[in-house]
Amino acid sequence: MWGDWGQLWEIVSTPDNVPIVAMLFLVPFFTWYWWIQAKKTDALITQLEGDPALAKTSHRKVFPWKAGWDREVHTWPYLMRIEFLAALIVTVILMVWSITLNAPLEEPSNPNLTMNPAKAPWYFLGLQEMLVYFDPWIAGVVMPTLIIVGMMVIPYIDENPLGNGYYTYKQRKFAIWTYFAGFLGLWLSMITIGTLIRGPGWQWFWPSQTWDHNRLIFEVNRDLHTIIGITNPWAAAAFGAIVVGAYFIIMGYLAHKLCMATAFTRRIYSRMSLTQTTILQGLLVLMASLPIKMALRLLFRIKYVWVTPWFNV
Repeated sequence: MWGDWGQLWEIVSTPDNVPIVAMLFLVPFFTWYWWIQAKKTDALITQLEGDPALAKTSHRKVFPWKAGWDREVHTWPYLMRIEFLAALIVTVILMVWSITLNAPLEEPSNPNLTMNPAKAPWYFLGLQEMLVYFDPWIAGVVMPTLIIVGMMVIPYIDENPLGNGYYTYKQRKFAIWTYFAGFLGLWLSMITIGTLIRGPGWQWFWPSQTWDHNRLIFEVNRDLHTIIGITNPWAAAAFGAIVVGAYFIIMGYLAHKLCMATAFTRRIYSRMSLTQTTILQGLLVLMASLPIKMALRLLFRIKYVWVTPWFNV
């Protein structure tokens, strides 16, 4: 397992994997930067809560503020200067990138010689990794649609009026941890797995293992009903429906308890309508289904929980 680290370097040094390698450094950096700014704002919020008179002064903002400055920062020259410098830096980076690295173009497609592994572009690797754990119609259609729709409805179900326009952790804990779990914990991890871990035959290779195209894995994936000993297809479908229904009930209850965990979240939760709470809990339950299904597949070799003549879950 700990032998060939040259294989890892070969993977991360390919031109088409440069964005992923950069992501592994940039995402932790900007997460750290956000945390520093959020802690400064939270400290200021605590200070202003103890001194209401101070909230009426120019101390209401952490940055930028100096003695004699206006309360608001004008677009010119502050914002325009920062945007101009950012545009110059990005342009230089892209020019150096395009000059030093060749475009990841290959020979014309040959139907008699299929790539192994055949991988999607890096921004679709998360979806390709989801195909391991779900039926194609779920991983390729349902889940991406739910992700897009879920992000679209966030402004309509978010009843927290605080934390808009400034960094804060204290006032947006629930939203921040949901983002950490969904984006950092799931989406980016699946992209990383698809890039660094999945080798020929879409098999699991640890970073130090050599990608062996002749490797065979004698692992048998099983459906949940076969472990229980159910052989009748209709009984298996009914059993799977009961398990999935029980999952939604239990996880829905846990999502409700999560939203009621603190006095602050209870206050926000009480402002939401029945439709808003139903959508919120439904999205949380569906998001939790991905790591649970991944664990069932990777640890227990369970392929499907619900098997029917028409679809599998």
